[in-house]
Amino acid sequence: MKTDKNTVIGFVLLGLLFFAYFWFSNKQQNEMLGAKQKQEDSIRRVQAASIKATDTLVARMDSLHRDSVTRVSAAGDFTTAGIGTEQLVTLENKVMKVTFSNKGGQVRKVQLKNYQSSVDQKEVVLGEYSQLGYTINTAANQSAQTTNLFFTASAPVTNADKSQAISFTLTGANGESVTHQYILKEEDYMLDWNVSMNGADKLLSQGLLNMSWRAETFQVEHAHDYERQMSNICFSEGNGFDYISAKNEWKFEKPVQWVSVVQQFFNSTLVARNNFTGGQINWARKTDSSKALATADVSLQAKLPVSSSVSVPLQLYYGPSDYKILKKQAPEMDRIVNLGRDMYSFVRPINKYIIMNVFDFFAGFVKNYGWVVLLLTLFIRLVTAPLTYSSYLSGAKMKVLRPELDELKKKFGSDQQGFAMEQMKLFREAGVNPLGGCIPALLQIPIFFALYSFFNSNISLRGKEFLWSHDLSSYDSIAHLPFTIPAFGDHISLFTITAVATSFLISIYNMSMTPTQDNPALKYMPYIFPFMLLFIFNKLPSALTWYYTVSNVVTLGLQFVIQNYIINHDKILAKIEEKRKAPKTKSKWQGRYEQMMESQKKLQDLKDKTQKKK
Repeated sequence: MKTDKNTVIGFVLLGLLFFAYFWFSNKQQNEMLGAKQKQEDSIRRVQAASIKATDTLVARMDSLHRDSVTRVSAAGDFTTAGIGTEQLVTLENKVMKVTFSNKGGQVRKVQLKNYQSSVDQKEVVLGEYSQLGYTINTAANQSAQTTNLFFTASAPVTNADKSQAISFTLTGANGESVTHQYILKEEDYMLDWNVSMNGADKLLSQGLLNMSWRAETFQVEHAHDYERQMSNICFSEGNGFDYISAKNEWKFEKPVQWVSVVQQFFNSTLVARNNFTGGQINWARKTDSSKALATADVSLQAKLPVSSSVSVPLQLYYGPSDYKILKKQAPEMDRIVNLGRDMYSFVRPINKYIIMNVFDFFAGFVKNYGWVVLLLTLFIRLVTAPLTYSSYLSGAKMKVLRPELDELKKKFGSDQQGFAMEQMKLFREAGVNPLGGCIPALLQIPIFFALYSFFNSNISLRGKEFLWSHDLSSYDSIAHLPFTIPAFGDHISLFTITAVATSFLISIYNMSMTPTQDNPALKYMPYIFPFMLLFIFNKLPSALTWYYTVSNVVTLGLQFVIQNYIINHDKILAKIEEKRKAPKTKSKWQGRYEQMMESQKKLQDLKDKTQKKK
């Protein structure tokens, strides 16, 4: 017992030293960064003071003049498109407001009417810091990006189906023209973009359209770092879905159907209805303290017929990463919603066919999503109840055998191999499966990973309040720390505390049901696991930690009721005695295990004899 107490004290001291070290290290690092910043600011002030003041107005006019000359030169035969004033035009439907710019004839920004940013409580804005265009030949040996040219905008038109259309046109001196037509449907996040060219055989070299898309995403969720972590690039290549998250670049080797710049709950997607032939992505998450999330540079190529007139049908999606909405867009776009990928792809069918449908069913008549999560938890526990009951029955048998196991421990003392052989024999005689109690833990693994993916990607939870949580799609916080603890964060989540506390109670209960362990590491492992959950759960969505809390409470309740009111321990003991008297048959696994234990025991006995002779 003394050794066990010393082990516990050691763990506690290590934990305290761990927190103290990181707190001191974090404080010292911040002080060093502050001092370095002051030094750099001082150097900049000295350098600025040493530079001779110039006429800023003259310099600015000079710069504008040089820029104008460059743009006019690049515009070639499209001279009037080289210089102009940016003008903004808007189209608006029931779900979004799209602002277009005549510079580049492109989308300037999109405001989503049904979603608010967690940062400033204003409408979510997408595409504000993006540039989307392509290269055209403006004259002999001269080319320009359409994003740098000023188009002429037409007046918006409302069609018979209540869709709205607007066109932007470039006209060259030799009759060549480029038209961007945009069509916004009445209640749709998808924007049709039709590119038409007259004189395309001159505007494009060998019919090759080189499109470039630079997109920068910005924070709209409460948890900035977590939103960065959830950001990625998704695409359909060769009619198959794929994505990059950890990689920084990707080269397309098959036809590309669409490319999407994805935030946690929103995405901006470029769709080619006739496919792009190839291209490349350069992608990077931001690592600074700004509100920027990531930057993507996408280059795409389309091989068009070499003719005087061509049309390129494209589409632009700006909107929520909602499974039901994306399912109606381009093929495979619903996979932008991460219901399970890579090594966790096995949970996608669980989410798609079970979790999502059950969740939507409860959400159909329960308004508060916190209670929907509770009902979902009860449903999952009900479905898994038969397996859970068998594990509790196995635990009850272990409890009945505990006195005999304690006697065996006393008998064999430090002879662990001898004890293991006799323990296995006792289990076989009693018809007890020592691994039966592991079923609930193993069953929780796929369910937990399924719900982790589901709650992280379910936009219906976004901004929904429950109890003290202001947003079920993000962590709840009852206290903000003055420092950041690595892997834990700078806040304390109460749902995380309840999940960890109930896990700790389950561990204590399970330890009371199983034989005592002499190995301190094994003995205290059930208590270390809840401590690890504290770091794992603190940044996770409160919907997930609330689910885990409810599931643990149900587990404790079931264990108490089944063990005290359903399972009859006297009957179990009587059945065990009957099995002991019945003829025994060994399974292949039991036979091999006993042979292995006997071989190890003989080897240990031989070593002991050799040591005694010495």
